[in-house]
Amino acid sequence: MQPRIRDLRRYEADVVLKDGSKVHLRPIRADDTDAWLFLFSRLSPRTIYLRFHHVIAEVTKAEAETYTNIDYENNFALVAILGEPPDQRIIAIGRFARLANPERAEVAFLVEDSHQGRGISTHLLEHLAIAAREKGIRVFEAEVLAENREMREVFHDFGFIVDAKYAEGTFHVVFPIEHTEVVEEKTAQRELVATTVSVRVFFHPERIAVVGASRHRGTIGAELFNNILSTGFKGVAYPVNPTTNAVGAVRAYASILDIPDEIDLAIIIVPAEQVLDVVDQCGRKGVRGIVVISAGFKETGPEGAEREAAILTKVRNYGMRMLGPNCMGVINTDPEVGLNATFSPVFPPRGNVALLSQSGALGLALLDYARDLNLGLSTFVSVGNKADVSGNDLIQYWEQDPDTDVILLYLESFGNPRKFARLARRVSGTKPVLALKSGRSAAGSRAATSHTGALASLDVAAEALFRQAGVIRMDTLEQLFDVANLLAHQPLPQGRNVAILTNSGGPAILAADACEAYGLHVPALREEVKAALRGFLPAAAGLANPIDLIASATPEDFSRALRILLEQDDVDAVIVIYIAPIVSMPQEVAREVHQVALDFKDRKSVLACFMSSGGPPRELATNGYVIPSLAFPEATAIALSRACDYADWRRRPKGAVPKIPGLQPEKGQAIVQRTLAGDKATRTWLPTEACAELLDAYGIRSAGVRLVGTGDEAAAAAKAFGFPVALKLASSTIVHKTDVGGVILGLQSEEAVREAFETIRQRLRAAGRLDELEGAIVQEMVPGGGEVIVGLTQDPSFGPLLMFGLGGIQVELIKDVAFRIHPLTDVDARDMVRSIKGYPLLNGWRGSSPADVEALEQLLLRVSAMVEDIPEIAEMDLNPVKVLSPGEGCCVVDARILLQRVE
Repeated sequence: MQPRIRDLRRYEADVVLKDGSKVHLRPIRADDTDAWLFLFSRLSPRTIYLRFHHVIAEVTKAEAETYTNIDYENNFALVAILGEPPDQRIIAIGRFARLANPERAEVAFLVEDSHQGRGISTHLLEHLAIAAREKGIRVFEAEVLAENREMREVFHDFGFIVDAKYAEGTFHVVFPIEHTEVVEEKTAQRELVATTVSVRVFFHPERIAVVGASRHRGTIGAELFNNILSTGFKGVAYPVNPTTNAVGAVRAYASILDIPDEIDLAIIIVPAEQVLDVVDQCGRKGVRGIVVISAGFKETGPEGAEREAAILTKVRNYGMRMLGPNCMGVINTDPEVGLNATFSPVFPPRGNVALLSQSGALGLALLDYARDLNLGLSTFVSVGNKADVSGNDLIQYWEQDPDTDVILLYLESFGNPRKFARLARRVSGTKPVLALKSGRSAAGSRAATSHTGALASLDVAAEALFRQAGVIRMDTLEQLFDVANLLAHQPLPQGRNVAILTNSGGPAILAADACEAYGLHVPALREEVKAALRGFLPAAAGLANPIDLIASATPEDFSRALRILLEQDDVDAVIVIYIAPIVSMPQEVAREVHQVALDFKDRKSVLACFMSSGGPPRELATNGYVIPSLAFPEATAIALSRACDYADWRRRPKGAVPKIPGLQPEKGQAIVQRTLAGDKATRTWLPTEACAELLDAYGIRSAGVRLVGTGDEAAAAAKAFGFPVALKLASSTIVHKTDVGGVILGLQSEEAVREAFETIRQRLRAAGRLDELEGAIVQEMVPGGGEVIVGLTQDPSFGPLLMFGLGGIQVELIKDVAFRIHPLTDVDARDMVRSIKGYPLLNGWRGSSPADVEALEQLLLRVSAMVEDIPEIAEMDLNPVKVLSPGEGCCVVDARILLQRVE
């Protein structure tokens, strides 16, 4: 029986080719027969020969149906489609057929001549391998003619380990299709190259059409077209307006189809209901990229969302890329381009900072702010609704852009957070990525059925993602630009030791307090450094750090003192604070400070705070070297601390997801499926004894448990364990047992166990919840050790979210927990344990016994491995986990695991 169409949709994908265009991949269908025949009719004899190993002059419809009617299990095929109905056509096909050995399949490809060399076969191979692995196929085989060098290169370059044997003019190619690290790296590199090429058209167009350009100043169509002309765009701009002959003294065209030249980029500024027709015209014209400024789409409700989906489908069918809709355009300050394709009156100064704004209105303010701060931009993008081109695409472009050294992101939402995490982690290794994410106060919408679920929120997930990926998260717009200014112009600090140089004690004390509050150190100066400063400073000067030169300090005093400080190996950064006294010399002071700092520009970070209504002196930014001057002393400390955090992240090992020996994923999956098969509900709790079995399958030690139904059964189980034992109520509806008196510890005899069983029954009867009692759990006691919690919840956007913290019944009150996004690396697990405030308690605080921290790290990694193998785990609380002395490991005392069916 063939799978339903909707079941096959998971195999569909839009892929970016080597030339930057896009095609759509989907499984072949029975109604594709005519399209298959039409593709065959367009093939050259050589392409037919290379695919079928002999020349075929004609194919009947019945023969074609054998290629389009497949079972999708033993025979599977994907097609690449391009164009709009009724002209939509198949341009390539990839297929596999299972061989006698059910773990092997033969694979073959067919690409239309005019589309060969664009990387389509590589994408087909990637997605066929994914489908084949799903169906239990482990190895692909292929028969490739010796002259088909291109196909052999596809196999060899993909990253698989290929074995090719030659005989009688044909290579028999065999390769396992396991998704290895090499395959992952090769796939990421291909994606990077293709995405960079596809996005480049927005920043380096040669011919632009502005559809909706207007003659009426003050309208978006008029201001945007005027900006393109006035900023010195080095290409050609064509206004498209059917109601006039010219716009801005440039000949206008009624339609983009009327323009005689090819068009690289189209800017669309027409009413929302007209956008679909304009996009169709752009596709027919062969436009590579479009920017939809128009609003009235997903942001307005269901009708707008349908309109947006329609234009996205058309964009994909034509293989174009699209920015927007509901955006404000793009800017490239490169003097060789000179592009301001926005309606902002601000064209920012040239610089090395790339800026993305999801909000168009805020984008206007950001450009204005960047100009006022003289923060130079390389490029600016407003992405709007992110229907096609997203922040992930742009991050990859900026990773390769030689004109960009720092990346700024204003985000309102994540489209694909897991991909963002992967890309940002890679990019942050060479270029700082700064993010301001709005909406951090909104709690997640999930119903909290566990401690982990109650403590997790959307912002917790975003914070975990940023931390793991090395993204510098900002709290305010001011911080975003302050830190960008620092990272764009100063080297990364080599450490956290800061010297503060000032002519006024008050602001310096504020800076010192802020430094300490944000994790920086303001150490006292060594005696030899103080002696050097005393050699030229007045006796009233303060030399403790902050170094207070007092109000009478001259520019030369600042110069000599700064040089001495920067020469010290135990000073990593210097903050210079200047307040204009009665006789003010800010320009001279700035000039001297700049001249000295210039000698250390590659080694030490220097920040300034010139507190005056006139703003920072221009002398701080000359000769290609800039000393950032921030508005207030505290701001310098915050910016420097974020730079230090990023530098620390860059220096630390990146870690790897370890392969843990001895795990039994098949056993774990069987336990879960057995439970789900016995309960038809969408979500169900894993029974207590099954929880212990599942933990054991992953090498996680837990206290012995037995589910009982009566007091006598409880007493017998307790005797078998040995005393003392604990007795806990069993209930799938009562989440927190202690809230209803459902936990009794330290039971020393069979009679005590019987009495405890009856006590729990009476407590539930008094609370009117006796009908929720499903028995009781007898559990062996685990003596000693501290209590922690390890948890997991499924975030709808970010996927599995793991939690670690101090455990016990007060976990939601204390909230000393840390979250990380799955999968965990060994470095993530180590950082997670050490990031909570209570970590000193695990490390032998004030003479107490230290805990087995290494065992905790292993526990986190094993839970991460478990959720990788068993996506049906919706929530998990291991609370408490008893952490024993070093070398003794840890033991799960109580486990609650919520399962959810996964499509």
